[in-house]
Amino acid sequence: MDPPGGRKRAQRRHRPLPLPPVFSAIAAWHERPGVKTRDRLAGAIVRAARELGLEIGAFEASAPPIADLRMDLGAQNATASADLAGSDRSTVRGRFAFVGTAEAGEALARGVELGLMATQARAIADRATGQLAALDQAVRGISAVLDVDRVLQLIADRVRELVGAEYAAIGIVDRDGVIERFITSGMSSALRERIGDLPRGHGLLGLIIRENRSYRVPDINAHPERFGFPPHHPPMGSFLGMPITTSGAVVGRLYLTNKRDASEFNEDDQALVEMFALHAGIAIENARLHDQVRRLAIVDERDRISRDLHDSVIQAIYAQTLALEDVPDLMGEEPDEASRRVDTAIDALHAVIRDIRNFIFGLRPVLVEAGSLTDGLEHLGTELHRNGAVDVAVSVDDPDNGVDRLPLELVAELLAVTREALSNVARHAMASRVTITLSLDDRSLRLELADDGRGFDVAAQASSGHHGLANMAARIAALKGTFTTLSTPESGTRIIFAIPLRMRPDEDQHS
Repeated sequence: MDPPGGRKRAQRRHRPLPLPPVFSAIAAWHERPGVKTRDRLAGAIVRAARELGLEIGAFEASAPPIADLRMDLGAQNATASADLAGSDRSTVRGRFAFVGTAEAGEALARGVELGLMATQARAIADRATGQLAALDQAVRGISAVLDVDRVLQLIADRVRELVGAEYAAIGIVDRDGVIERFITSGMSSALRERIGDLPRGHGLLGLIIRENRSYRVPDINAHPERFGFPPHHPPMGSFLGMPITTSGAVVGRLYLTNKRDASEFNEDDQALVEMFALHAGIAIENARLHDQVRRLAIVDERDRISRDLHDSVIQAIYAQTLALEDVPDLMGEEPDEASRRVDTAIDALHAVIRDIRNFIFGLRPVLVEAGSLTDGLEHLGTELHRNGAVDVAVSVDDPDNGVDRLPLELVAELLAVTREALSNVARHAMASRVTITLSLDDRSLRLELADDGRGFDVAAQASSGHHGLANMAARIAALKGTFTTLSTPESGTRIIFAIPLRMRPDEDQHS
């Protein structure tokens, strides 16, 4: 026969614990920490405890990113306690005091523990997914920018948002390790101005510069390398700093301070920022290379203009000075010849003036003035007619209006080549008419310039040392296109270049 109350205790021991309400209450507390969700969780734990014949006293739990819990659940005479372990079973995530058997206390601990670990796992997974999405968005944002200063500012802004820091900064140092540029995020321009000069690279900033490794510090004010802040500097506590490298070389240092939702930055923050720093280094290097290419392009353009000025304008002027050297003597002996030479020199100098105007025009941003490739071609034709009295007709075969979707970089290159071709017409062809024909479809663009001038021997021109055709061919080759020149003396000239274009997205997917 069962002892008094024995059957009731046996039934209670085998009755399933009401854990689902505990689990859902823990999840609700994580999503919206507050008085209501805390009371809901307290009630769920008390009801589960009663099923085991327990009375619960003080309860506490810590399982980041779940908000910490501390509750008094009523039992003032609780003498026993049970620990809540983490997923590794060696970390204590919390404990509660209780009145009842150790077996029942252990059972309740395992149930609450299971709910904490499940919610924690989902929270960590959600946070990781959100951080990866934010990282992807941040990387995409900086990788598309080609201005160095803008890239640096975007990196500082994005990484600060990524880990929830109040302030972020990027330091660029010179060869001697002295900070020469310091880009901040989270500070107003007025505050930056009040702080004054750039940091010198002392303290923790200097430590990262010297050692080129990551540092994560709970409170920089207590760190032995602390150097102090200048007047008007905002207070800073938690700190995370690391180098930004690419191809084995350090291109900058990244600093973050004042973690917003925690007392300090953790290992996950450091891992995320280090991953971002790798992409940031590539973005910085990309922007620097683009800047170098742009500078080299300017140098190349200056060299081209210098060659053209030497080959055309200077030589033309020099030829006229030779023709005019004998004019003083001829004025008395052969006045008609002297007059003819002067008239010829005046005509030649007018042609030189037209050449100079074409060079000056070539330095202006045609694309900005025109707005599109078609408008740009019309614009160049109008300028040639104005300066060289050459009629220009522009014809466009574009059934799908693809010209409006061409990248601006491609349009600029096409206008540059067209400009140089028309400049050659003005200087050398002695043409009265030029036809520009543009045709494009989904796969290619074709541009042809045909004049009715005197033509030339293409092979002889290529071996003469003139660079005009070579320059145009090089530009088109850089666009993966083909460049063709068709001409013979007295038959006019045709210049044709074709550029491959990307297919439509739906065709690309099914190819």
